[in-house]
Amino acid sequence: MTEIAVREGEAAFGSYRTWYRVSGALDGAKPPLVVLHGGPGCTHDYVDSLKGLAGGGRAVIHYDQLGNGRSTHLRDKGADFWTVSLFLDELDNLLRTLGIGGSYHLLGQSWGGMLAAEHAVRAPAGLRGLVLANSPASMETWAAEANRLREALPRDVQAILLRHEAAGSTTSPEYQAAARVFSDRHVCRVVPNPPEVARTFAAIDEDPTVYFTMNGPTEFHVIGTLKTWSIIDRLDRIAAPTLLISGYFDEATPATVQPYMARIRDVRWQKFPNSSHMPHVEETERCLAAVGAFLAEHDPA
Repeated sequence: MTEIAVREGEAAFGSYRTWYRVSGALDGAKPPLVVLHGGPGCTHDYVDSLKGLAGGGRAVIHYDQLGNGRSTHLRDKGADFWTVSLFLDELDNLLRTLGIGGSYHLLGQSWGGMLAAEHAVRAPAGLRGLVLANSPASMETWAAEANRLREALPRDVQAILLRHEAAGSTTSPEYQAAARVFSDRHVCRVVPNPPEVARTFAAIDEDPTVYFTMNGPTEFHVIGTLKTWSIIDRLDRIAAPTLLISGYFDEATPATVQPYMARIRDVRWQKFPNSSHMPHVEETERCLAAVGAFLAEHDPA
């Protein structure tokens, strides 16, 4: 097996730095795949398995979005700083820095898919294929569906969640333990979580600035700046061929994903029967095969 070259670097983004990693050669025959992690406020670690798509002339690029992981942390910044526009600008800056804006694929997972969709509605000329993995098209629908799933949790777990949310004590160990019951059902069903997933969750705990500001304390208690976000009325602007991914037990339920299927012109939907929110972790081989086949179909001839 040919060894895949890996290099890391930092892209200057104003006075900040965006850490990135390139697996494979950027001058290969196939457009590179840029991976956008979720959160907002996660790190690249939990989507690390997607580097398995590198090789055969394709590079795979992971990066930590601003405020997270190995990129610049800004704990003193408030809600007016952490915006969708900021992360769109950061993505554009990375594409320019790497010199790949003329031809590339995007895969966004969860929040990363929301960000990828925001990028795609601008119909960038270089975008060859778009993968939206486990991503809602509306945060109001996401919150409603997450709370519907939450109502199926054991009653004692629900009571703990409600009590701490009312008291504003959502950082307490008891609340976090109760929230993990939801996570083990609908976020990652591989328990204990694999090391790369655990690293991402630990990174959020270490610096929750972005996650708390834009989302809120948990997946189902959405009180951050994204709580009214929606892209539904703009989806018909997406021209790139699109693959949707979701899991049977996913917190991104069919209702949250359906608008993409209904309104994007060239779209297909791949569902994974043994997965929740992370098919790339829970059904890695099958997920990577599906994504790889989609990318190959939409590489330039």
